[in-house]
Amino acid sequence: MGLNLHHEPVMMPEIMQALNVQPGGRYIDGTLGEGGHSKEILRAANPGGQVLGVDADPEAITVATKRLAEHDDAFLAVNTNFRDIRATALQYEFVPVHGVLFDLGVSSLQLDRESRGFSFRRADPLDMRFSLDQQISASNIVNEYAESELADIIFHLGEDRAARRIANAIVRHRPLNTSLELAELIEKVNPRRGKRTHPATRTFQAIRIAVNDELSALETALEQAVSLLGQGGRLAVISYHSLEDRIVKNFIRKQASDCICPPGTPICRCDHLATLKMISRRPQIPTDSEIGANPRARSAKLRVAERV
Repeated sequence: MGLNLHHEPVMMPEIMQALNVQPGGRYIDGTLGEGGHSKEILRAANPGGQVLGVDADPEAITVATKRLAEHDDAFLAVNTNFRDIRATALQYEFVPVHGVLFDLGVSSLQLDRESRGFSFRRADPLDMRFSLDQQISASNIVNEYAESELADIIFHLGEDRAARRIANAIVRHRPLNTSLELAELIEKVNPRRGKRTHPATRTFQAIRIAVNDELSALETALEQAVSLLGQGGRLAVISYHSLEDRIVKNFIRKQASDCICPPGTPICRCDHLATLKMISRRPQIPTDSEIGANPRARSAKLRVAERV
């Protein structure tokens, strides 16, 4: 038996329950990665099930397509950003669907197998683009942005209180060419001091989000996903940091309300009708055993909603 070279997808049992995967169902995996979630969805949706996998990273499309070759008649992978999920689904007549999954953030594929600077443990070029068609790279931000712009990105998108100190050090030590150079510099000016996570984690998160315009893309993708769901269809989103989770939580809360007028408005004038209902108010989190087996799962939060 060959070794499994693919990483286990996060919260797999919880995702299968959240999506309520049924035989013959049609599902969209909006963050395909290595195809781990899609593989399990296809297994549970057999016979007759279908999955449309979307990813901005062409390497992910290649890896997942090979991994799921046995499901060729039931699986389609498309290289595009999930902000274009509606146009993609309409193009391939993949509407309506029984479920949409978003597993946000950087994938294990990008951290461990690619060389675009997502990981601070290797001397890879400072890139961090999900798609090489994008104009702005991490190198542009690190080596060209003004110190005040860098500090704002690190503070607002990385929620790092050492943002000004880190930005100042980056500007003083330019040019920085590799992810390892950047990580080592950050560790010098912001020492670990017993922290569980590497001091560069928040800065790398911030730069990656800025490079890929991730928060705006998420807001757009959520809106479009709801429009693709049939009645009773499920939306499941795994987030890994508070900025993403806040967007998902607020979106579901808004879409689950029949009125979104400002508080204190005496008469509803918004004419908003709920499109979703919450499956649970609190997010699900990984089990202790999963976190023990896969430390990357420790910050994951799963929120689920159903189309009404």
